[in-house]
Amino acid sequence: MNSIVFDKQTITPTKVVCVGRNYVDHIHELNNEIPDEMVIFVKPNSAISKDLLVGIDEPIHYEAELCFLCQDQSFVGVGLGLDLTKRQLQSKLKAKGLPWERAKSFDGAAVLTSFVAIPTTVEALRFTLKIDDELVQMGDVALMMNTPEAIRQEIRSFMSLADGDVVMTGTPKGVGVVHGGACFELSLFDGETCIVNQQFKAMQPTQ
Repeated sequence: MNSIVFDKQTITPTKVVCVGRNYVDHIHELNNEIPDEMVIFVKPNSAISKDLLVGIDEPIHYEAELCFLCQDQSFVGVGLGLDLTKRQLQSKLKAKGLPWERAKSFDGAAVLTSFVAIPTTVEALRFTLKIDDELVQMGDVALMMNTPEAIRQEIRSFMSLADGDVVMTGTPKGVGVVHGGACFELSLFDGETCIVNQQFKAMQPTQ
């Protein structure tokens, strides 16, 4: 089973629960419609990875996201992640009305930073993604269509959150292709204070 780190302790999530279309600019970026209700899908534990890999059969797109760690059905930790997507395959599946798992839940499709305890309030949380020192994505709780608490309540309305599970809250505009050798830097801020900073170098998968 794949694991993550929370306050220097190793945690093993059973799943990663993801929210789609939670930033209006990203919805427009992909020419999607604003959903009538929250879009939720799941990645298995096997999707969790510490390595950022380049696609083999088709390009893989990155989506930087604010993430929360669950305990006792509540959010107790916060970090960042890259929700990786086979966009071409996803588009084909969506056109046929088929599920997204092949495009969203493959091995290595959830690259996660370490997690820290949630600050007193989540309203001041914001994050950035830089690729080779160029700022490409910026996210902020204030820009979300659905707040972290609304997301937690919606998930809990039909699904249990086990201790250690991770919730990814959607991506802002600026998604793109993962290129080999690129350096991805994820930074999480509580107001002006950086509380998580982690780098990942995009690598070719081993055959």
